[in-house]
Amino acid sequence: MQEIYAKLREKEQAAELGGGEHRIQQQHLKGKLTARERISILLDEGSFEEWDKFVEHRSTDFGMEEQKIPADGVITGYGTINGRLVFVFSQDFTVFGGALSEAHAEKICKIMDQAMKVGAPVIGLNDSGGARIQEGVASLGGYAEIFQRNVLASGVVPQLSVIMGPCAGGAVYSPAITDFIFMVEDSAYMFVTGPDVVKTVTHEEVTPEDLGGASVHTKKSGVADLSFENDIETLLCTRRFFDFLPQNNTEKPPRWPTEDPASREEPSLDTIVPAESTKPYDIKEVITKVADEYDFFELQPHYAQNIVIGFIRLQGSTVGVVANQPMMLAGSLDINSSKKGARFVRFCDAFNIPILTLVDVTGFMPGTAQEYGGIIKNGAKLLYAFAECTVPKVTLITRKAFGGAYDVMASKHLRGDVNLAWPTAEVAVMGAKGAVEIIFRKDIGDTEAIEARTAEYEEKFSNPFVAASRGYIDDIIQPRETRERICRSFAMLRDKKLENPWRKHGNIPL
Repeated sequence: MQEIYAKLREKEQAAELGGGEHRIQQQHLKGKLTARERISILLDEGSFEEWDKFVEHRSTDFGMEEQKIPADGVITGYGTINGRLVFVFSQDFTVFGGALSEAHAEKICKIMDQAMKVGAPVIGLNDSGGARIQEGVASLGGYAEIFQRNVLASGVVPQLSVIMGPCAGGAVYSPAITDFIFMVEDSAYMFVTGPDVVKTVTHEEVTPEDLGGASVHTKKSGVADLSFENDIETLLCTRRFFDFLPQNNTEKPPRWPTEDPASREEPSLDTIVPAESTKPYDIKEVITKVADEYDFFELQPHYAQNIVIGFIRLQGSTVGVVANQPMMLAGSLDINSSKKGARFVRFCDAFNIPILTLVDVTGFMPGTAQEYGGIIKNGAKLLYAFAECTVPKVTLITRKAFGGAYDVMASKHLRGDVNLAWPTAEVAVMGAKGAVEIIFRKDIGDTEAIEARTAEYEEKFSNPFVAASRGYIDDIIQPRETRERICRSFAMLRDKKLENPWRKHGNIPL
């Protein structure tokens, strides 16, 4: 019996050592934690239950039968984050560079299947050189098995991808299907083809960082949601982010205790909108002052900055926020901001997270670049997302709500539940000057007449009362009481029930 126990311990030690002390040291020298160290930071202390520690690859080609390491380059199992169940896989770069084998993929698929059965989120810590070349198509098949599960789990359990090292080729598509992607700066990168292939095919010379680093994907491509300085900061922020999410699509978001009263007034909001309608202000200040304890977890802060998305809590419960940002492109909607907002709205709707929409939008961005890039279909993505959405929706117009963009931003016409406005709100087809120049073309040469007509148009539409008189706005409120009125609205909507007509799925304009 002692021999059996000794063999068990020997296998356990081999699995825990991964690629060995030398490779662990190399990982540390790069400023990276090992796969097991990452799990220990991500999960509550002592909560991790490992599965498949003794799995080994089955390859016999190219001398692989002599190179077998228990766990085969990925640590899988489940544990808790602040007491809430989560399934995790963490790729081990010290074992074959974290390359994915058939057995490696089977381990990931097993925990994903179990997560679906019990209704718990999945977090993947990605650090892999890609497919294990020695296994050929078996490795590619393993990726496809994971992709299939990502798709089936989409909208059923939250899926988070944390990119903590290389992620190349087919490996990038699993994170792309998941709900959110976080990256570590300077050590993580994602691309479909690496710098060498790019040089061969297009003759471009580019570094891995410039091709697919965290800065590229958080600022230019919009593939990643956030980046962090190092492994520890990334994992701690992932823990914080996890607290906003429900376990699955049948549950409501978690409710955490708060001492911040719903009736808290914010007098500074009375003067946040400048007297000059063309002068910007920071919508993030409004979001922060409305939120419980002034806590706003923003996503994609450096991409499509004319729209702001992220999570706050109101009376302890998670609320998704979508807001136009007047400080960037006057808050207008363009291709990138429409896609950014639409995907976030659809995530919130899938997981029963109420949505607060803050509106200060001049319209859709004009120009040939936008039209050639498909602003019509891309703008329709945001429209489709809000129209399809059945979770509680509260909308506040802070200043401008012009043109089709007024409709798109969770208007009453798209089944907005509670639509409020500040006294500074302007709801119109377009700005006064542009409208007058169209309506009174014949007077364009007459400066005094145009100025008089502009003043007349502003008097009629530079306020929220016309929209309110038609019932498109439910109430006009003092900015200082915004938090209280929004909290009351969401409390009233807590048990809202609304279902779309049955269908297999809609056909969003992709």
